[in-house]
Amino acid sequence: MSGWDENAETPTRTIGDVIDSLGIEATVREGELVAAAIVLLKVIEDNGDTRLSLTYSDGLGWIERAGMLRVAETLETGSAAAPRGDD
Repeated sequence: MSGWDENAETPTRTIGDVIDSLGIEATVREGELVAAAIVLLKVIEDNGDTRLSLTYSDGLGWIERAGMLRVAETLETGSAAAPRGDD
């Protein structure tokens, strides 16, 4: 995995167990393949400070990452109506 973290010197670990412990779920139907992911973490450090850590799947180019983040922002804020396809 790749990504940005201002604590780059700190050892990394896989985060599947962390995400599982937060109870995060997604709808993935039978036969579908999850091809990539971007994960934004809010981390509370030992000293109580809060930081954000961004990581993503290997192979995601910057344009794909930017697009995925923009779609996530749009879905979260409802700032744009999704096209229905029958208009």
